[in-house]
Amino acid sequence: MTHTILTKTPPVSVKEIWSCFRLQTHKGRQYWEFQPTKAIREEYGLRNHINWQDENAILLLQEIEKVFTFDRTTNPNSSDRVYRTSQQIPEYTTEENEIIKAFEQGVLFYSTLQTPDGNWPGDYGGPMFLLPGLVVASHITSQPIPEPFATLIVRYLLNHQLEDGGWGLHIEGTSTMFGTVMQYVSLRLLGKNADEPYMQKARTWIHQHGGATYIPSWGKFYLSLLGAYEWEGCHTLMPELWLLPKWSPIHPWRYWCHTRMVYLPMSYCYGHKITGPITTLIKALREELYLQPYDNIKWKQARNRVCETDEYTKKNLVLRTLYQLLNTYEKFHLKHLRRNALKFTLNYIDIEDKQTHFINIGPVNKVINTICIWHARGAEHPDFIKHVGRWKDYLWVAEDGAKMNGYNGSQLWDTAFAAQAMLEFPQSKIVRDSLHSIYHFIELSQIKEDPVGTKEFFRHRSKGGWPFSTIEHGWPITDCTAEGLKVSLKMHAKGIKGKEEISKERLVWAAEMLLSFQNADGGWASYEKTRAPKWLEWLNPAEVFGDIMIDYSYVECSSASMQALAVFATHNPHIYTNEIKSSLQQGAAFIRSIQRNDGSWLGSWAVCFTYATWFGVEGLIAAGAKTYENGEPDIAIKKACEFIASKQESDGGWGESYESCVQKTYIRNTESQVINTSWALLTLMAASYPDKPLIRRGIQFLMQSQLSNGDWPQQSISGVFNFNCMITYTSYRNVFPLWAIGRYISKYETKKIQSNIDVTP
Repeated sequence: MTHTILTKTPPVSVKEIWSCFRLQTHKGRQYWEFQPTKAIREEYGLRNHINWQDENAILLLQEIEKVFTFDRTTNPNSSDRVYRTSQQIPEYTTEENEIIKAFEQGVLFYSTLQTPDGNWPGDYGGPMFLLPGLVVASHITSQPIPEPFATLIVRYLLNHQLEDGGWGLHIEGTSTMFGTVMQYVSLRLLGKNADEPYMQKARTWIHQHGGATYIPSWGKFYLSLLGAYEWEGCHTLMPELWLLPKWSPIHPWRYWCHTRMVYLPMSYCYGHKITGPITTLIKALREELYLQPYDNIKWKQARNRVCETDEYTKKNLVLRTLYQLLNTYEKFHLKHLRRNALKFTLNYIDIEDKQTHFINIGPVNKVINTICIWHARGAEHPDFIKHVGRWKDYLWVAEDGAKMNGYNGSQLWDTAFAAQAMLEFPQSKIVRDSLHSIYHFIELSQIKEDPVGTKEFFRHRSKGGWPFSTIEHGWPITDCTAEGLKVSLKMHAKGIKGKEEISKERLVWAAEMLLSFQNADGGWASYEKTRAPKWLEWLNPAEVFGDIMIDYSYVECSSASMQALAVFATHNPHIYTNEIKSSLQQGAAFIRSIQRNDGSWLGSWAVCFTYATWFGVEGLIAAGAKTYENGEPDIAIKKACEFIASKQESDGGWGESYESCVQKTYIRNTESQVINTSWALLTLMAASYPDKPLIRRGIQFLMQSQLSNGDWPQQSISGVFNFNCMITYTSYRNVFPLWAIGRYISKYETKKIQSNIDVTP
């Protein structure tokens, strides 16, 4: 997509260009469309059907490229301004109490971002390895990405190129071979010339680090699909593993579901050795990516090569030995077994597509499933067309361009947290409308039946659960189910309901589901019960991630589940009484068992110790642990609070770096973060920590950080998965400060609450 530079510079504003990208939402589904405004159409002489080869249309694309240029040097995290500046903020009449003012102005701002369905859309990007998968799928299947979005994807990739020419695994990371090769290839597939200075710089980085034979296994897979690497240079992705008896300790049904659902289409592609057309561009990539002529590369020797910049998890002796055995089998594999295995994988892909309405569990298996269906059925088949129609569910537009979200959004998750933040101070008139809309979304998002093929295709029960994103996605998760149940019960207690009520029967389904999820160690994993011992992690083939092979018990998921069950028991004292009591005792024992000596817990889903320690404390309290309010606190609570208090910075805030997740030890950020500060304060206030001046300093930091419109600044990245990859939650900067301030009001300011708010639209 190379454009000729034209001379005309149209007098249009940044906001006018941004407003051409409009977010569509329905029942949680969110996707962007390009709809030029009347002013833009007139300025560029555009017709209803735009021909992107016309001179004026090319000029508009050039303007889009300029408008979405983003300076990452100050902060690589965008502030979600394209969506947020499209909303009108009502005027707030000043409240005398400064703390109540901070809360209500924050709620007023955030509520303007709420959709009519009651949820909050937002940026859930951050990983840099997701977009290349979509670009590869687009190229192989000859399904072009619409020009305005292709332009924004290019802009996004260039915006996040690092000074040394490379790209990281995520937007805050240092350069890696995986990140650099895949962004380079994506830019070439999207029409960028190899002679551009930024391309030369990237190529220099690749060559200085050994060339693309040192890309980790996922990169080898994508390049093989393109024909820019040979399948012979990949370790086998043996599809026959699916035919093993279910009792086998290495059967894929035992894997963490994300790993399982990525391995599934990968094994199909490998079994068929799917390779896209070897075009002139692919031949050029074969020359550009390697240090020696493509035909001279010894591909088998490249199988174990991984650049040092990428190797978070090293291949151990067990995995290397297994690879030798499986690669030997690959030479002589039994054709009838391979056929049966590939038939099974395609059937499994079909059922995953149907169970998720072609969204799929995540963006990686989404694009690879698309390639599999294209290969099996062709570009005209309805299933392939449905796949392509869902690509846009994963794209998000912000001021740094178009990125690929780590899911089809975080709608349910963010909405459930927003509800709890507002429920900390329900006396405020300003929260009422938002809470009623939230209830509507929570109600429609609960999963009301198990999917087809649950038993045959290794799914845990779904009925009664809540997903991370939308009802169409349909994969329930322990902590999402817990937050959905907890919010429903708390809203009912406040008399908040909707046209469709979440019945007592449905609430019981959710409680039953949480009880069914508890592991033998007393904890809760994410999507399913743990299905294999930890030694299976020795077989982790993805060098860039840690702990991906099984679904572990996490302090976050365990605490959320315990809190929900405790609230359920309070409101339903005669339902599953003994089961819940026993479950909470076992959960508390698990949480205690993984507390560190310094009083903290290691986070697995956000940055990092401040997040997990909040969950650890709330979980123990749900199980009956004593806080400072009851005299001498439980020793685990006391140690946790002392840990948190010790990390407060001189400005009153807390700031933790994402490197805490990578290195698994507390590492300070360069500045205090409103999100870490909120988690720390929620921890201390939950435990009734007696040092109120310390807590007040933290609240003061949040209030001083708040922007004049009620928003908070977007600071460092705050989410994580598999310890080594960070992910964005733009909602966190709003939800958690509101939650902390709301809790402070309800705990310490109740006598001062006289809220008379005048809101003028």
